[in-house]
Amino acid sequence: MPAHVGYEQELHRGVGTFASFAAGFSFVSILTTVFQLFGLGFGLGGAAFFWTWPAVFVGQLFVALNFAQLAARWPVSGAIFQWSSRLAGTTAGWFTGWIMVIGQVLTVAAAAIAAQAVLPSIWSGFQIVGGSGADPSLTSTTGAQNAVVLGICMLVVTTIVNVSGVRHMAAATSVGVIVELVGVALLVAVLFFLPERGPSVVMTTTGWTGGGRYIWAWLASSLMAAYVMVGFDSAGELSEETRNPRRTTPRTILRALLISGVGGALLILGALMSAPSLTDGNLATGGLAWVITSQLGDVAGRLVLCTVAVAVFACTLAVQASGSRMVYSMAREKALPFHRALGAVSPRTGTPVAASIVVGVGAALALAVNIHQAAIFTALSSLCIAMLYLAYLGVTGPLLVRRIRKQIDGGLDEDGRKLFSLGRWGVPVNVAAVAFQLVMVVNLLWPRAEIYDLTGDSWWLQWSALLFIGFSLVVGAAYFVYKHRVHGHIQLRDVPTTHVPAGSAAVEPA
Repeated sequence: MPAHVGYEQELHRGVGTFASFAAGFSFVSILTTVFQLFGLGFGLGGAAFFWTWPAVFVGQLFVALNFAQLAARWPVSGAIFQWSSRLAGTTAGWFTGWIMVIGQVLTVAAAAIAAQAVLPSIWSGFQIVGGSGADPSLTSTTGAQNAVVLGICMLVVTTIVNVSGVRHMAAATSVGVIVELVGVALLVAVLFFLPERGPSVVMTTTGWTGGGRYIWAWLASSLMAAYVMVGFDSAGELSEETRNPRRTTPRTILRALLISGVGGALLILGALMSAPSLTDGNLATGGLAWVITSQLGDVAGRLVLCTVAVAVFACTLAVQASGSRMVYSMAREKALPFHRALGAVSPRTGTPVAASIVVGVGAALALAVNIHQAAIFTALSSLCIAMLYLAYLGVTGPLLVRRIRKQIDGGLDEDGRKLFSLGRWGVPVNVAAVAFQLVMVVNLLWPRAEIYDLTGDSWWLQWSALLFIGFSLVVGAAYFVYKHRVHGHIQLRDVPTTHVPAGSAAVEPA
């Protein structure tokens, strides 16, 4: 693949169809994220918080359908940055990529925190801070500090795997996904087999202890669903390492979200039906781990939790891999500081080593600076997902403008077939995606004390999400002006054809 027609092939194409699916599914990782936030969602909205799941799923399906079309058209690493740049220009694309990079680093940190929601329940010795008798809940001081320790240990391991080669990363995530799929199926079957109440429980607000209008509590509880159903675009981030990406990636993006949506809904419903009690406070504090150990006993419950631990590892690995490809893609265009190092690929492993290390170290620092903050879990979760939603808007918004102007055309995949397209449904699906994302960004960034300030007496914590995003944009703007003066405009190269049959029309940027 010569450099003058596009991006020179430096990354190794070692990702097959299942591994591509595994990248997106591992990022979503319903076992990891539902275990992390089930207690919070139930505590905020009671049993009826279940309905936030289908609502967010439908909204994200609109987004995923748009991403699938773009993945077929532009199968390039750093998908969100690349897509936004090609749709709205490199200035808008740079800021979209900047927000996405920061959001992904924070998401890696939030994923690593999930170890605290699982490991101490498997063995009390994992509660290092304060000893085995300390409170392991994420909202306690000892639990939050121990989450930082376990999270950093997790990041050391995932960084080593990520830099060792794409085949090792793909193999690890594939194994993790197989374990997770088996674990979800087994867990759903067990929960439905041991019900304490019927499925009609989701029509009640049992467990909600708040006051005022319920709609606000319900919206706050949607943080769980919003946090779970992101990252399906990870298959797009690995496009340059995927075999037959124009055909494979759109399918794996949609498949990852669809399977996660169905599996997650069954998991939440099963937990609500089989929980020993909905009103004694244990479900809000102990979450799914409490339900499992209560119903299955310590031994069997811990065995099931081991599958969750594997899913947490695979999720952290996949999120870090996705973030490193975003950093690499931007650095390759001289769009980031130290771009020569960050945009380099190891000739031995075929992976962007420096980019992977930077993402891992950045996530570890995000954890370390918050070691004395018990609100780290909820605040990080909401902030990182809000930033990903903002970055997604940087793609779907310009795409809608292009659709209205009828500037999105077709092309052929590696087999000579027409690329995935929404056809006449493109505009309405795109409008629905943008409207959903706008609502969710406002919802996630809303300065709720129960999300951003559990102490209730620190105004800057309550407004920390907006302050952090504002600060990130100011820093980004300052660097962008400097970069523009030193390196000039970002010049994107064409996306080369990927073994399109002879005589077929190549896909060029719009």
